[in-house]
Amino acid sequence: MTADSSSASAGRLDRALASLRGLSVGDALGSQFFVPVNYPLLKRRELPDGPWQWTDDTEMACSVVAVLAAHHRIDQDALARSFAEHQDFDRGYGPAVGRLLRLVREGGDWRELAAALFDGRGSWGNGAAMRIAPLGAWYADDPEQATHQAEISAYPTHQHREAVVGAMAVAAAAALAAAPGGPPGAEALLDGVIALVPMRSAVGAGLRRARDMLDYGDAATVAAVLGCGRRTTAHDTVPFALWSAARALGDYERAFWTTAQVGGDVDTTCAIVGGVVAAGKAGAPPAEWAGRVEPLPDWLPTPV
Repeated sequence: MTADSSSASAGRLDRALASLRGLSVGDALGSQFFVPVNYPLLKRRELPDGPWQWTDDTEMACSVVAVLAAHHRIDQDALARSFAEHQDFDRGYGPAVGRLLRLVREGGDWRELAAALFDGRGSWGNGAAMRIAPLGAWYADDPEQATHQAEISAYPTHQHREAVVGAMAVAAAAALAAAPGGPPGAEALLDGVIALVPMRSAVGAGLRRARDMLDYGDAATVAAVLGCGRRTTAHDTVPFALWSAARALGDYERAFWTTAQVGGDVDTTCAIVGGVVAAGKAGAPPAEWAGRVEPLPDWLPTPV
């Protein structure tokens, strides 16, 4: 590897890790608001006591970053293996994916297992989207490649077209947010994402509605139209998350509270938003927030 290529790889890893840290904070803090005692804190925008534990969103995102660092692209077999080997049952995995990863550890073929989910339709859940923002940051210089690699990354667990398109959309948003010249405006970001994902999909239709609602100031109204992850599907999660991220690029706190206060699948929507916003240089989470999150796993690659 030449010095230039080594430097480029290091820069990609730095961007991916910055996005991952934003994702983990959104995930860990968002998950605190599933606890009833913290509901009043959410309404007042106050932080609960730490440490905050992250969930399967962050754990799977760590595997995405580890595979990119090792292979400089998505290797599906390596990704499925990493998901399975690092699965912590206490992180809140959905039952279908949890069983799939257990069977992979026992020697099962992820291709057959993922294709067989939900009577052969594959999962259309938001799991492929929740973990993928760091990949978009990795490919900040090539948003088209970000969407291509995100598509590849979805298949080991989520093979329904909507889940795949959801992952593509989040990766595209993170790539655009991390662009070398700085993130675009809200309209340009969503226009860029829409141009990079298949039009004939529920996720794509939701993104077009999100683009038309950028001037709406009431997040609850927007979530009522777009969804906020209550059904944990990609098309019920990704359009609102990217609407929220687009309106608050460079302002992590604003992005988080806007997203969390509508409820739904709060850890996942906030993980997506946090990963996209933190992909941009000005979008890092507050140091105080990051300090309350449990450390990322020690098997994660670190910058050289």
